[in-house]
Amino acid sequence: MRSRSPQPGVITGTINSSIIMGLAFFALFFFLSGYSPAFGAVGCDLNDPDRDVKRLFPESTGYKTSYASIKQRGSEKILEAVEQRLGDPHHREYWGLFDSYSIYEILSGKKKIGYIHGVNQKGQFGGLQIFLVLDLEGTITGFYIQKMTSQYAAQFRDAKFGKQFSGLTIKDFDQYDVIYGKSSGKVAEIKNPAPEAKDDFTAILRATKKNLILMDVFVYSAQPVKSTKETPSR
Repeated sequence: MRSRSPQPGVITGTINSSIIMGLAFFALFFFLSGYSPAFGAVGCDLNDPDRDVKRLFPESTGYKTSYASIKQRGSEKILEAVEQRLGDPHHREYWGLFDSYSIYEILSGKKKIGYIHGVNQKGQFGGLQIFLVLDLEGTITGFYIQKMTSQYAAQFRDAKFGKQFSGLTIKDFDQYDVIYGKSSGKVAEIKNPAPEAKDDFTAILRATKKNLILMDVFVYSAQPVKSTKETPSR
């Protein structure tokens, strides 16, 4: 007696239903937990540190690369304090308790002269990578957009836009509301070079505030992080 073959599509339909149910379960889990896998925090490194450090810090003769995480600085309470300071504790993106951040300690001879630090941020059309050049007191001396997916990227990368950040500190950005995109003082004077890209403009300001907060936690209000390597400028 010949066995009957399963009807076409029966097994496939069962597999597809299982897949759909599984995806729905994980989507619900991520939604309820507030975790977003698409925008998970990752380190933000310079694409070419030797070239970029020399360009951003012309007087440098070398640099040390250090790695820091919020976990090193304490616990979940530190992360919560950072989020409260950012002003948006219910929207966790691009950072976490165990995420490692690269800090470039800039040298002139054996003397430390500043830092370069970058963060990832969700923009209107994709991820942004915003780097700040900072002096030893935490004042911005340079601004660099390494990655930006937008037809207006050239306007935001223009030197005139970046110069507006020079001289600003975390105290200035403490006045910036990342939810409503409003501020007072010096941050309010920063001009958007592409009014059509308001979402990218506010994302850049958010990333700058986040960058300054993290550097305050990792460097300016903390014990020095452990350096892993020293690289002379080429």
